[in-house]
Amino acid sequence: MIYYKTDEEIELLRQANLVVSKTLALVGSMLRPGMTGKEIDDAAEAFIRDHGGVPGFKGYNNFPASLCVSPNEQVVHGIPNKELVFKDGDIVSVDCGVVLNGFNGDAAYTFPIGNVSEEVMKLLRVTYESLYKGIKAARVGNRIGDIGFAIQDYTERKHNYGVVRELVGHGVGRELHEAPEVPNYGKRGRGLRIKPGLTIAIEPMINMGKKYVETSKDGWTYVTKDRLPSAHFEHSVAIRRTGVDILSDHSFIEAALDKNEYIVKRLHPATAGVV
Repeated sequence: MIYYKTDEEIELLRQANLVVSKTLALVGSMLRPGMTGKEIDDAAEAFIRDHGGVPGFKGYNNFPASLCVSPNEQVVHGIPNKELVFKDGDIVSVDCGVVLNGFNGDAAYTFPIGNVSEEVMKLLRVTYESLYKGIKAARVGNRIGDIGFAIQDYTERKHNYGVVRELVGHGVGRELHEAPEVPNYGKRGRGLRIKPGLTIAIEPMINMGKKYVETSKDGWTYVTKDRLPSAHFEHSVAIRRTGVDILSDHSFIEAALDKNEYIVKRLHPATAGVV
C-alpha cells in the first residue's frame, strides 16, 4: 500500500532529512586518507543522537552500523569497521538514515578522497547528474518508469555505464522502505502514476563497468562483479502539485567539502530546493 503524505508529514520528513544531510556533511568534513570506516560511523551515530534522532540503519534487519560505507567497487551496504582504511584516490559512498519524530530521513553521497582519477570523477559527476534527471522526471502525471528511464538513458545509453538492477529506490515515510519501488531503469509511461503527497527516495547506483553485482560473504555488501568502481547518490523527495520538493540537502555536504583539504576534486553542486 502507498501512503501519501500530508503537508505536515512532509515537514516532519524534512526535519529527519535535515539531520541526515548534516550528518553526511560531518562525514565529508572528516574524510581523509588513513581514516577508518569505524571512525566516521562512531562520529555519525553520536551526531545523530545529539540532534534528537536515532540511526535508521542500525539494527534494521540486524545491520550492525549507523552508516553504510562502501568504497570503490562496493556498491552499497558496506559495513564500516576498523579494518576499512581509506586511501588516497578512493571514492567512498556513504548512505545515512535517521529516524526523527517517527519519520525516516534517507540520503547518500559518494565522496572522492585525495587524487581521484579523472575517469572515476566522471563517473561521480554523471551519476550525480542522473539523480537530478530522475528527480526532474518525478512530477505529477508522470509514472515511476519515467524516473528510471531518465536515469538509465543518461547513464547507460549516453555514457555506457552499468545501471544496477538488483537495488532500487523506494518510498519513504514512517517506514524506511515503503511502496513503491523506484528502479533506476525502466520505460516511459510504465508503472505507478505519480500523485501529490508521494514521498520517495531516488538513488541511482551506477557502475563504471557492467551492471552486474554480487553479494559479499558478510551477506550485506554488494560489489561489482568486474570490480570496477561504483557511485551512489540519493535524495528523499516529496511530490507537490507545483514540482518536486527535495527534502534532503546536499549543500551542507558541499560546504563541508570546501573546507576539507583532503578532498582535492569536487562535484559541481546541483540545484537544491524545488525542481
